[in-house]
Amino acid sequence: MTSPTSKGGRGKAKATKSVSRSSKAGLQFPVGRIARFLKSGKYAERVGAGAPEVLELAGNAARDNKKNRIVPRHIQLAVRNDEELSKLLGTVTIANGGVLPNIHQNLLPKKTGKGKGDIGSASQEF
Repeated sequence: MTSPTSKGGRGKAKATKSVSRSSKAGLQFPVGRIARFLKSGKYAERVGAGAPEVLELAGNAARDNKKNRIVPRHIQLAVRNDEELSKLLGTVTIANGGVLPNIHQNLLPKKTGKGKGDIGSASQEF
């Protein structure tokens, strides 16, 4: 016979505390509720498990731009700034997403290193 603590492979050996999907993903808002809203809103036939993570990052991008509403630009910024999502969605074009702000180093003005004695402009010297 088996011991009373073991059930012979059927069922759980002991009750474990349930862990929410929000805490698993390390997100602040309720993943289950957002997933339910996405499904009931008929945005798509199927909603993947990564959708709430993208929404969290896009919400952060919207907050950085002092906006309350997530627009495609915020989704684009969130996806392209995240290394894993950028690799996953590398060939995807997000409509009205724009591009990441980027200025090549050669186009930036040169910084001239002046000493501490060179304070002020040359026209002020006597």
